[in-house]
Amino acid sequence: MDSPPEFSKQAGWVRFLKSFRKALFRVSVPAPRWIARPLLSAVLALREMYYFVARVFFAEPLFKACCASYGRGLHTGPHLHWVQGRGDLRIGDEVTIDGRCNFFFATRYSATPSLIIGSHTGIGHNCSFVIGKRISIGEHCRFGANVTVFDSPGHPLDPVRRKAGAPANPEDVRPVTIGNNVWIGTGAVIFPGVTIGDNSVVATSAVVMTNVLENTVVAGNPARRIAAL
Repeated sequence: MDSPPEFSKQAGWVRFLKSFRKALFRVSVPAPRWIARPLLSAVLALREMYYFVARVFFAEPLFKACCASYGRGLHTGPHLHWVQGRGDLRIGDEVTIDGRCNFFFATRYSATPSLIIGSHTGIGHNCSFVIGKRISIGEHCRFGANVTVFDSPGHPLDPVRRKAGAPANPEDVRPVTIGNNVWIGTGAVIFPGVTIGDNSVVATSAVVMTNVLENTVVAGNPARRIAAL
């Protein structure tokens, strides 16, 4: 049985569009170096100029306005960090907070939740800090991207209270202390109440739920000691 003329026309258009789409993906143009290299240099120069202007005149001044105090040489990337809630954000000298990071101050647990970042510390892209009482980071620390540090679970474990929208129990909101010269790898998670000793290393994607001694390397979920330094 022959197909209706309308159906045949639609099927023809579908085949044509699929062929046209495949043809577009096969399109490629030559890139002679005498054209491509100057063009690339111009694009990179424009990008660097844009990033410089965005960082110096937009991202850094607005982030500094969120700080209770900051030292000399505080730098961000060209993007504005997300700071939610009112807290005590204090940053030392020569600190870099790169990319886009999130800072959440939960005043329901403390009148003035505090985040302290020591001098010469670097924070990577997309790190997240949830502060109910206090998170303290020492000097010369290094944070990879996507690190999460929180001193409050945000919600109670009890299902009835959680369903009712109640806050976390006060005893579950416990300050986090990170010592000096600590290296925290990409994707690590630091739980409430944890203290990480000086010079220690937290491996990539580690989930730290208990204290870490000085000069120690931890890894895994939950994080365990795998080496001494």
